[in-house]
Amino acid sequence: SGNFLDQDGFIAFGEDKYQRFAATVKLEAPLTDWFTVSYSNRFMWEDFFQPSHLRDQLYEDMARQIWPTKPLYDPNGNLFDDHVLGLRDAGKLFTGDKWLYQQAKVKITPLKGWNIYLDANSRIQNHATQIYFTPYYQLDVNGDPGMIWNKNTNLTELVYDNNYFSGNFYTDYEFVLNDSHNIKVMAGFQNEINHYRDLSVHRLGLINPDYPSINTTNGLSAYGDIISPDVSGQYSEWATAGFFGRVNYNYRSRYLLEANLRYDGSSRFQGSNRWGLFPSVSAGWNITEEDFMEQIVLKHLNYLKIRGSYGSLGNQNTQSLYPTYSIMGTGTADGNYIINGLRPNTAWPPDLISAGLTWEKIVSWNVGLDYGLFNNKLRGSFDYFERYTRDMVGPAIELPAILGTDVPLTNNTDLKTWGIEFEIGWRQSFLSGFGYGINLLLSDSQSRILKYSNPTNSLTKYREGQMMGEIWGYQTTGIAKTDEEMEAHIASLPNGGQEAMGTDWHAGDIMYTDINNDGKIDWGENTSDNPGDVSIIGNSTPRYSVGLNISVDYKGFDLTAFFQGILKRDVFQDKYYFWGIDGGRGKWFTAGFTEHEDYFRDDPEHPLGLNMDAYYPRALFGTVKNQQVQTRYMQNGRYIRLKNLQLGYTLPADYSERIALSILRIYLSGENLLTFTSMT
Repeated sequence: SGNFLDQDGFIAFGEDKYQRFAATVKLEAPLTDWFTVSYSNRFMWEDFFQPSHLRDQLYEDMARQIWPTKPLYDPNGNLFDDHVLGLRDAGKLFTGDKWLYQQAKVKITPLKGWNIYLDANSRIQNHATQIYFTPYYQLDVNGDPGMIWNKNTNLTELVYDNNYFSGNFYTDYEFVLNDSHNIKVMAGFQNEINHYRDLSVHRLGLINPDYPSINTTNGLSAYGDIISPDVSGQYSEWATAGFFGRVNYNYRSRYLLEANLRYDGSSRFQGSNRWGLFPSVSAGWNITEEDFMEQIVLKHLNYLKIRGSYGSLGNQNTQSLYPTYSIMGTGTADGNYIINGLRPNTAWPPDLISAGLTWEKIVSWNVGLDYGLFNNKLRGSFDYFERYTRDMVGPAIELPAILGTDVPLTNNTDLKTWGIEFEIGWRQSFLSGFGYGINLLLSDSQSRILKYSNPTNSLTKYREGQMMGEIWGYQTTGIAKTDEEMEAHIASLPNGGQEAMGTDWHAGDIMYTDINNDGKIDWGENTSDNPGDVSIIGNSTPRYSVGLNISVDYKGFDLTAFFQGILKRDVFQDKYYFWGIDGGRGKWFTAGFTEHEDYFRDDPEHPLGLNMDAYYPRALFGTVKNQQVQTRYMQNGRYIRLKNLQLGYTLPADYSERIALSILRIYLSGENLLTFTSMT
């Protein structure tokens, strides 16, 4: 099989293009009755072209600097906005990736029910990035070059390759005792190894943008200075090994049992901490297979199964590949002082490490129920689960400043996550050819810190009993409508007022509530024992994730709609997209959306009119005193989205068979067509 995709982007200035080619080959050869060889090969090639100016922050930059702040074109018809000019003239970015996936498998069957497997899997990725920047100009009123951007032309090339290999050797044996007891045992070995290397070069002075390469740069700045290129490269590898075993037991499809045992080792850890033992067991009872259920099954209940599981897994993923090793830092010609006319090389001590760092252990259990009623028209399931992450790598604990360096990460945290998963669906068809189906999925989970060393209960670290996603903030009394109202509020706070957030309080500013009645507004000691006037005002954890699938079909026509959403979540949007003004960064970080018109104005002659009952405080630069985390601006983050809508028609089989097709379906599909939310 194979496919080719050629897709343009949305921007009107500069090249924005994506291309992908992929091909897959799968082969299987039963050489004898007891020896089978299979092989699969998948190759994928991706190329991505875009303007070098099209970065992650581009759309934020446009929202805060284009309309109504700046026009797109000047009166002479020339592009005026520098960000759009950058898309067209500032250079290009190219990324290319090639993946080669290969899997070879041998299956040997020495005896009936006994199989031996040997697997070899590899993944090879080759990546190349080229990005260059060239000068671009804003034209003045006479059409001559005025403001110049990107004075220094430069080119960056990055290449890397990643080679991954995984091998598996395992065997299983399956047999039946007394026509009732189905038993299957399996044991094996697995290993992984990953090799990575990269090389990066950055150099100034691109001579000809039509032929970008390191060889066509001269290393000169816009002022003719010779600038040394930045060159870097690295090699790395990691490996795992694991022994595993499994036993499955099935009694007449009535009682089901599975037990697993893994013993895994990782190159990322040292000595005795390198290996971990991870057992698990699951069981199920298919109640509808019991004799006493026969009459009930025939009348109403078609399927009922109770199941449960308990087990553990290990997580070896860490921020760095080898966190229990540390190297001395070095720098080339980057000293802060000039010695003999040159900047000296530098070196500094390595970071502290925790040699005892080891696997995070995820222990979980769940109970569940599967059911089917009314000839399986009604089907569903319910699960309750608890997951404990033991020895989790949490934030570094607080130590006295006399340590003089950063505290190393350790396995210092225990985390509990619990929740439910619920599914129910109804599907029915009629002799007329009409059919419909409704399927609802609902899941919910939340997490709590069970153990973490935080003697002071600092709010900047984990705390025992802390719910993940807590939002701490102030209670908002309101917006002062007059200077006299604000003066009265400040006078009620004789021990410091609202000075912790800012000064010069007037009409249109926020009045915060003195929760602890100490005559001032602040964070106290920034601990849960003394949080001052802040408290938990919300939680950012997404709760009650819901999915609803509705389908209707009639004589070849079909319509499906999939809705997805979150029913509970608190959001504090501390960005200028929400505030309109970024009080800390000034005028260049200011957006102007319709919602932002609802800000405090006590001037009847203002062009936008008087607005004493505004949602937003008065517009201020240079301070974030009104933009503190607070109850007034907490947003209800729940939403429902029409994720997919699809209308299709399937040609009747007798027609499609005439053109040598088993099935032919034509459809129209839309994504993210509607979103229902109360968020600003």
